Amino acid sequence: MSTETQSKTISIHEFDYTLPKELIAQLPSEKRENCRMMVLDRDSETIEHKHFYDITDYFDENDVLVLNNTKVIPARLFGRKDTGAHIEVFLLKQISGKTWEVLINPSKRVKEETIIEISPDMYVKVLTRQNEGKWLVELHYDGDFYEILDKVGNIPLPPYIERQMTDEQLKSLDYERYQTVYAQKEGSVAAPTAGLHFTEEILEKLKAKGVQICYVTLNVGLGTFRPVKVENILEHKMDSEEFEISKETAETIMNAKRHGKRITAVGTTTVRTLETCMQKYDEIIETVDDSTLFIYPGYKFRVIDRLITNFHLPKSTLLMLVCALAGKDFIFRAYNEAIKEKYKFYSYGDCMLIE
Repeated sequence: MSTETQSKTISIHEFDYTLPKELIAQLPSEKRENCRMMVLDRDSETIEHKHFYDITDYFDENDVLVLNNTKVIPARLFGRKDTGAHIEVFLLKQISGKTWEVLINPSKRVKEETIIEISPDMYVKVLTRQNEGKWLVELHYDGDFYEILDKVGNIPLPPYIERQMTDEQLKSLDYERYQTVYAQKEGSVAAPTAGLHFTEEILEKLKAKGVQICYVTLNVGLGTFRPVKVENILEHKMDSEEFEISKETAETIMNAKRHGKRITAVGTTTVRTLETCMQKYDEIIETVDDSTLFIYPGYKFRVIDRLITNFHLPKSTLLMLVCALAGKDFIFRAYNEAIKEKYKFYSYGDCMLIE
């Protein structure tokens, strides 16, 4: 960090706002494409109110659409110690083989070598405590890991979506709807929620218009949703998240940049994947890498031209990213209007297109 950066401060309180609790979406819209969509025009600083099924009107044949095809895993494991104490193990990141980085709650009830019985199919052995509340554990099971996880795990909904773990009907709904229709590569512990609104039909309509659709993978982990706990946001450090860009995607995006085509990213994870790659290599290349990129106002975007995104939590790094793209004053004016118009917020909520 340069001396100049150290001497600057950007207060966390600049990114705070008050949201009425009833505007936090507890359920997805009846159909994915029926959610509302606020359209922000950065040039004129005007706001339009649409629905997501109108999204195809905002694309033409020279556009490129980039989606994050990561797949959410049922990362919440509920188990017991031999004393009978209830323990939650939240899978964060596969380190190697059966070794995972996790959060454990309550962590004061475990130590190294503790065994947590999840089900007859799986138990967890605690290895070592890491920094910032994380642990390394070893998972013990026989058979296909993801098949077993589907049986014993729970979809890791954010805490503001309130569910009883016994509600099987809602659990089934979350398995389907807290996942994009194009999810392919397992590894995320939260959904890239801007993509939840897309349907197969909308993707087909965009292709029919000549829009090029390509995919990146960023496995959503703590980096995306860990709260900022410092007063000066410049002191915040993002947790590392792994991403992958294929040769085909890299070529599509670099060709688009050369020919002046618009690149629309779906979600903040897609933005951070592309911008990290450009920052590291000065171009978009085929790579598997890690992102710790923290985007806040003052950042100069080098890849994306437009963004489809949901409405984000106060004081979050995601809110800071959209403020960097559209300007803090304009974003806060849009959020105020969204509250006034009773838009639904957060993961299962409505979305915005920032032009």
